[in-house]
Amino acid sequence: MEQIRVMVVDDSVVVRKIVTDVLSEDPMITVVGTAPNGRLAVAKLEQLKPDLVTMDIEMPEMNGIEAVRAIRSRAGGQTYSRVPIIMFSTLTERGASATLDALSAGANEYVTKPANVGSVAQSMESVRQQLIPKIKALTGRPQSSGPAAAPVAAPVAVRPPVARTRAPKEPAVLVIGSSTGGPEALTKVLPLLPASLPVPVLLVQHMPPVFTRQFAQRLDRLCPLTVVEATDGTPLVPGTVHIAPGDFHLTVGTSGANKRTALNQAPPENFCRPAVDVLFRSAVAAFDGAVLGVVLTGMGSDGRIGAGQIRDAGGTVVAQDQATSVVWGMPGAVTQAGFADEVLPLGRIAEAIVRLLPTPRPAASFAAARAAAPMGGRR
Repeated sequence: MEQIRVMVVDDSVVVRKIVTDVLSEDPMITVVGTAPNGRLAVAKLEQLKPDLVTMDIEMPEMNGIEAVRAIRSRAGGQTYSRVPIIMFSTLTERGASATLDALSAGANEYVTKPANVGSVAQSMESVRQQLIPKIKALTGRPQSSGPAAAPVAAPVAVRPPVARTRAPKEPAVLVIGSSTGGPEALTKVLPLLPASLPVPVLLVQHMPPVFTRQFAQRLDRLCPLTVVEATDGTPLVPGTVHIAPGDFHLTVGTSGANKRTALNQAPPENFCRPAVDVLFRSAVAAFDGAVLGVVLTGMGSDGRIGAGQIRDAGGTVVAQDQATSVVWGMPGAVTQAGFADEVLPLGRIAEAIVRLLPTPRPAASFAAARAAAPMGGRR
């Protein structure tokens, strides 16, 4: 198998060396070049022909967000205008905001900037654990071990759903799981859902603390629905989306007929906290299987077991298709297990949600919402 060609872009000589040294240790990866700012990175694309670019955010001359926009908008649709881009971020309010801007501009994923974790050895280990699996996932290469299951690079046949053992139930809650590519996917789905949505929504997007709060605020500005970062003990009401906060599992608590959000820091599942499986399992128990589950783009297999539990209990599962997923790990795992009732391109997910919930909107109204919705979360 050919090596993965990576270009490293960072204004810090130390960070460039750390990233280059760690990536060069992996036999599947070769660093084909570096750049100290976005302007030089854009200029070197055609020469270096990378399979993937790692990009710092704060740089002189042209910062990382500007560089992403420049790469994605290259006139004439050059070969490398769609090269996967992973941003280096900081776990701060400013870093989270800038990273979300970069994702909206067209970056595919982000990792924590290695300079923030202490010693050189710790920095190298951070890069090794965070960056290498994401490089391999975004380039469709197999991985030996770790949190990310190997994505499927070539199109695969969609497995028919496993036969139901009971009649499907009308959904009383919508639960959504996503990871790599999820922030952009969610900005293309949630704005199309009406404020009159008849059920509450709970959502797990694999993100660290700080990021989830800012992401919820951004989605709230884009959506007819109310979008909040989940807090413990909030009553579940129709038309509100609760996003699991970073480093906390989101579940459904019950008190008689009343349902509330519940947060905990139980051990990670599928190497994740929050985990999609935890949310899905909890929703099945709290709503007696009357659950609509949606699994969007993401690396790994989080959500596969929970999706099976939803269907076993009489719920319904929708998965994003391979062609429109940044990484078809999570939805692919659900689909290949036979747990997806429908496998749809991203552009049809919102319409399917509305159709499968108790009081679907008229098609004409949905088309109007689509036309009025912001494109891709760009502001």
